[in-house]
Amino acid sequence: MRVILISTYELGRQPFGLASAAAWLIRAGHEAITVDLAVDRLDLTRFPNAAMFAFYLPMHTATRLAIPVIRRLRRAHPDARICAFGLYAPLNQDLLRSLGVEAILGGEFEPALVAFAGGQAPRSASLDKLQFTLPDRRALPEPARYAQLHVLGEARPAAYTEASRGCKHLCRHCPVVPVYQGQFRVVQPDVVLADIRQQIERGAAHVTFGDPDFFNGPSHARRIVEELHREFPAVTYDATIKIEHLLRHRDLLPMLASTGCILITTAVESLDDDVLAKLEKGHTRADFLEAVALCRRHGLTLSPTFIPFTPWTTLASYQDLLRTLADLDLTGNVAPVQLALRLLITSRSRLLELPDIREVVREFDDEALLYRWQHPDPRIDALARMLLTLVDREQKAGKSRTGIFASIWELAFRAEFPENYALMPRATVPYLDEPWYC
Repeated sequence: MRVILISTYELGRQPFGLASAAAWLIRAGHEAITVDLAVDRLDLTRFPNAAMFAFYLPMHTATRLAIPVIRRLRRAHPDARICAFGLYAPLNQDLLRSLGVEAILGGEFEPALVAFAGGQAPRSASLDKLQFTLPDRRALPEPARYAQLHVLGEARPAAYTEASRGCKHLCRHCPVVPVYQGQFRVVQPDVVLADIRQQIERGAAHVTFGDPDFFNGPSHARRIVEELHREFPAVTYDATIKIEHLLRHRDLLPMLASTGCILITTAVESLDDDVLAKLEKGHTRADFLEAVALCRRHGLTLSPTFIPFTPWTTLASYQDLLRTLADLDLTGNVAPVQLALRLLITSRSRLLELPDIREVVREFDDEALLYRWQHPDPRIDALARMLLTLVDREQKAGKSRTGIFASIWELAFRAEFPENYALMPRATVPYLDEPWYC
């Protein structure tokens, strides 16, 4: 069967899930055609006889972008079979089915996708341990067309791979939790390394590990990066690691630095201990401060992410966040959009277990794929809206991260950025040129 695999968005990365799905289908004897709408257009006239389309939905934004494409596809190919696979497929299965999506595949989706292509009724969500195969990236664009790492004035095309899926933690706001329920699954090291190798051969000079948490399996991670550095000593990499894991596995930080880790993304979310407890993040404000010091000691750049606007945010707590980032010289480490995000409450979110969340949420918005909520203080919602507009405007104007931080400060404090804070020049902080969204 000819299967058209479609990805809409994955942070500017060349999607691992799309390439993995293609490899499994081809191995089973199907023809798989990959289309990444983040970099290419979808020309439906190319596929007049396609019998099956499959949408890869790893993120909230990817799912929202897929909705109009699915509608367009259903009109153009009314008899085609459509399925959706990836983390956000089971979270939005009711809407997807209303659009004519026949199969919803979550978790370790590859065998179910092959089964659906073969005419079988697939399991909707599986956490079976898999023996992975090398992702097939041959039909996807070159790494140079995707996100790049910027460091010291140099832009390096970035490979993207995953060494594991799922997560052993149960943070309330995390979309991984409803699907994986505290479990994670590893991709075999030989597959990960072969996947990196094929992307380096096509021009990649940096690697992004897209695992929800690279230290869910610290020995697994160590084995991969040590072999990566042995084979490609000039290639750098970045990974996402929890504050909790940075502290628990602090003995591994020198290993990260010596094997080429140039950037660590960590989901801090808040500096308010009460909010962190509600989110069940597993760390405190003091832990964050300690992690910053530890990473600096070992020459590792930390890139914190935040959810600054929650139902518990106050003007004082938001100002404290800005002040702390300035005190720690982290103004260039934080993507500006991170200082304007509101808490995202998805279908099946564990946040709905909290009485104070249930008090502020309104109806579920099927098109936005989230529960709308309103802050008890309308001034906080107004500030969040103004900040998002400001960040969007100043990013489009080409303003630096530190320059935008100063503008955010002036809006939040209604005062000029203090002269006693020295804003670090942006070029000294490595960063990926695709801002972090969910």
